[in-house]
Amino acid sequence: MAQGLKFDPSRAVEVASGGERRRAALAKLIAEAPELMLLDEPTNHLDIDAVRWLEDELKQTRAAFVVISHDRAFLRALTRATLWIDRGQVRRQEKGFEHFEAWRDKQWEEEDLQRHKLDRKIKAEARWAVEGISARRKRNQGRVRALQELRAERAGQIRRQGAAAMALEEGPKSGRKVIVAEGLAKTFDGRAIVDGFDLTVQRGDRVAFVGPNGVGKTTLIKMLLGEVAPDAGRVSHGTNLEIAVFDQTRAQLDPDATLWENLAGDPLMRVSGQADQIMVRGTPKHVVGYLKEFLFDEAQARAPVRSLSGGEKARLLLARLMARPSNLLVLDEPTNDLDIETLDLMQDLLGEYDGTVLLVSHDRDFLDRVATTTVAMEGDGRAVLYAGGWSDYLAQRGPRAARPEAAAAPRASASAAKPAPAAPPARSALSFTEKHRLEALPGEIARLEAEIAKLGELLADPDLFTREPVKFRKATEALAERQARLAAAEDEWLTLEEKADG
Repeated sequence: MAQGLKFDPSRAVEVASGGERRRAALAKLIAEAPELMLLDEPTNHLDIDAVRWLEDELKQTRAAFVVISHDRAFLRALTRATLWIDRGQVRRQEKGFEHFEAWRDKQWEEEDLQRHKLDRKIKAEARWAVEGISARRKRNQGRVRALQELRAERAGQIRRQGAAAMALEEGPKSGRKVIVAEGLAKTFDGRAIVDGFDLTVQRGDRVAFVGPNGVGKTTLIKMLLGEVAPDAGRVSHGTNLEIAVFDQTRAQLDPDATLWENLAGDPLMRVSGQADQIMVRGTPKHVVGYLKEFLFDEAQARAPVRSLSGGEKARLLLARLMARPSNLLVLDEPTNDLDIETLDLMQDLLGEYDGTVLLVSHDRDFLDRVATTTVAMEGDGRAVLYAGGWSDYLAQRGPRAARPEAAAAPRASASAAKPAPAAPPARSALSFTEKHRLEALPGEIARLEAEIAKLGELLADPDLFTREPVKFRKATEALAERQARLAAAEDEWLTLEEKADG
């Protein structure tokens, strides 16, 4: 169990981290072989390999289990029935999570239809109550009481909470090249994090970093941001970078300060002379009003941050992050503790964000939805680039990806994601820089084609222009820009390929 969940069972509990304690408790539970297991967010603090190990264990167990999780891939793989808790009611469907969202949307559609019918009936009865007085001077008191009951029923209906009203403020456009890393090497406590790692991050890229816990994903990102110096190699940044960071430790939040103080005390959000106002995307807003957009109520504004749940702390950190303009987002485990609706909204925001994103996550579904390039950190300094998200990485890596720790892949480095694991042979007719560029171009072309297809689907909506003219304009400009980049990349690839063949 300890090997599968990756913790040292001989480690003293008092010096173990929260994640290690959580994994140890999970191992103890499974090893006891109970008849029923109650699992509350069991995948938190687990890397992808450990999550897949846990999936295999739960698929084989004869015990029943009830699981609370926001990990879609985990739920789809394991569940046979779904309990949906919504506004004080529990609904049950004898199907797994794979069918949940269609079921939920149908329930909400029927609810909206019933509410619409009720509103129409109240409106008609209210008109009768007014007009009936002048017509007959005497009202049907039974019908008036029925109208009052309808109004009471409508008032008693609980509105759906909905998702947080999140929006990203885009800063000035950065340079075309955002980060260029060449020959990075870093050793920590005698263990190689990366060795000879090259990466070029261009404006608009969504680069995901995956690998086991402790392999050095966060350290590599800090090197790319210039916060940690490499032992060898160099990192250069493009122009006009404005960086916003979402860290998994929530270290930017003061646990003893209130939610109000955590927002109003931020010098980048403070409004001079206005203690109850904060600057949000260039506009002053009342602190409580802004907190309500992220689903906090007025009473919570004066509560200390330490009283919040994990999901509420994540939402508060997002509130701070999204108030500031940025063109480079760094998201370190952003999906922990967030509900599915908020995850969907975050995914949509990242899809529309014009800036660049560096992402660390163990949520396979989220990686598939967001990432355009995946950096797989496999230990011993190996860091390999692949085009696409998690599923694309599995497909390109082949059988070795079933258990990344089971095979030691040769180290590869590149300036952009490769569409296949094997590197092309060396080309003697090309310079080193040209060979490097020729290797990188197929991944860049594949990414641009995927982005163009996505933008084409968006612009296929005939009502988009009238409904959201700003979004339509941005999508049109983005499509033209990516089509031009694709044409240039294809021409460059053809030129280099012809040169390589002599």
